[in-house]
Amino acid sequence: MKRLKTLIYQMLKGLGTAVSRFPFTVACLVITAALVCYLIAEDGTTPLTLEKIIFSLGVGAFIGMVAQFSIENFEKLRNSSLVVYGVALLLTAGYFAIIWPSHEINTEILTRSFVAIFAMTCAVLWIPAYRQKNDFNVIALVHFKSFFVSVLYSGVLAAGIAAILFAVDTLLFQVDNKSYAYMMTIIWIVFAPIYYLSLLPQFSGSRYEGAESRDEGYPRFLEILVSYIAIPLFAGYTIVLLAYFAKILVTSEWPSGQLGPMVLIYSAVGVVLFVLASLPENGFARLFRMVFPKIWIPIIIMQMVSVWIRVDAYGFTVARYYVSLFAVFSLVSAVFLSFRPVSKNRYIALLAAAFAIVSILPPVDAFSVSRNSQIDRIETILQSEGMLTEGVLTPKADASDETKREVTNILQYLSYNSSTDYIAWLPENFEMYQDMKEHFGFDPYYYFNEERRYFYGNLDTDVPLDISGYNISLIIGSYVAIGDEKEYVFEIDGREYTLTADRVNRGDMLITVRDQAGAQLISVSFLELAEPMKDMTPTGKDVLPPETMSFTKAENGVEIKVIFQYVALENIDRDDFYADYTAYVLFKSP
Repeated sequence: MKRLKTLIYQMLKGLGTAVSRFPFTVACLVITAALVCYLIAEDGTTPLTLEKIIFSLGVGAFIGMVAQFSIENFEKLRNSSLVVYGVALLLTAGYFAIIWPSHEINTEILTRSFVAIFAMTCAVLWIPAYRQKNDFNVIALVHFKSFFVSVLYSGVLAAGIAAILFAVDTLLFQVDNKSYAYMMTIIWIVFAPIYYLSLLPQFSGSRYEGAESRDEGYPRFLEILVSYIAIPLFAGYTIVLLAYFAKILVTSEWPSGQLGPMVLIYSAVGVVLFVLASLPENGFARLFRMVFPKIWIPIIIMQMVSVWIRVDAYGFTVARYYVSLFAVFSLVSAVFLSFRPVSKNRYIALLAAAFAIVSILPPVDAFSVSRNSQIDRIETILQSEGMLTEGVLTPKADASDETKREVTNILQYLSYNSSTDYIAWLPENFEMYQDMKEHFGFDPYYYFNEERRYFYGNLDTDVPLDISGYNISLIIGSYVAIGDEKEYVFEIDGREYTLTADRVNRGDMLITVRDQAGAQLISVSFLELAEPMKDMTPTGKDVLPPETMSFTKAENGVEIKVIFQYVALENIDRDDFYADYTAYVLFKSP
């Protein structure tokens, strides 16, 4: 009992120290948790302004960490903490000002935020190792251990409190379901980060200096995990990549895009593993530190060639931009690590932060480069087709299938990333699915293959549905397992009916209605209704009007109307076919 009290006291003391040491970060976390709890209590649509404030505070929490480590490690700033935190507040407010004009929290904001947080994380790792004041590898290890200890403690705490709430709700009295959400918010937004911060030392003592500290605090289980499990597995994956590289050299056939993300993940894991393996002095770790950077170089070159083939053919996208940028970073890092000792690993964190910051600064940021690349590409295609001359777009219904396909893909990408407003020759408020035929002469056009065809259709929810004359309306989906049946019993004018929805196979959903005597009145197959849609149009237009998605069948004096909300037909082949549906099913009795 005494030991438990001591442990709790030390934990509370550490939390208190973290609060006083990182006041700006803690303030951001507490305000964020309060706002999230408010949103949980309101139980409604999240106001956009609050979303932006929460995002800004999330970024501000990391800015506060950078500010505190700067105060602790740069002598000139130690007596200017108020100034440093003032700058941190201005940067947080600046981020809010950047995202304020946006009409939604879109992909661009999410990506910029993630990259900015990544850059600040690298800065947090690098600052204490500035000018070799501390061993960067030890600093990284401390952060690594602190993070996982915090996650473990928080996970146990969350599971325990959830179990207590469940027991109280089951055995004593009803507990508000929102209590679980409040609890998770407080634990994961407030407790877990603050406890993580409480485990971080100031990296100013002698225990972090000198070669004799290299193995200090390195857990034995982590050494086993890194040296004898992770490194051999990583080596096996490396052999596969090298074998594939050899295959490419022999066949001269380069991959069509899958290699870039695979090598990106390989490189990211390799960097983390290299840092973790920089402290142990066993044979596996030493061999890995010596060999990995050299082997990494040809793998990165293979990745860069593969990515360049895709960029040359289809231009930059945000994903290709970051894969390319990370490839350049990996190549520079591999060359650096091949000739420098592990004590210089801190420069990799600085380099990563620099690359990350570059990727979010216009005009060389990921979104500007990818947007300009795709706009240049669509203009080149339209000019070669004779549809764009001196900035004037001319519709052309008989454009080639390749032009239709490429224009559709590019516009879809630009629309998804809110970039069509940057195209000068498009009208304001251009909507791809509504306006494309008017301005380009054709609807969105997608690729179909005779052996493997696809059709996706979504109901246009902006058009009202006509449900007059029907007694019952149900929403039925095909997400149940094959063979499962779902029954709906209802009464109309004193007569009882039973509607059964049966997922009969991978491609079909059968709707059957029986009277109270069990006699079948009518049966409808979703597949029978939807399959002809694949040949309706070669464009595979995504949003379809109700009249296209509606089907009616009458039998034995009753009538069923099926209005598909969503239809997905894949691999339309009698031997291998899959379909997915969601539909309104309307029923009318005599």
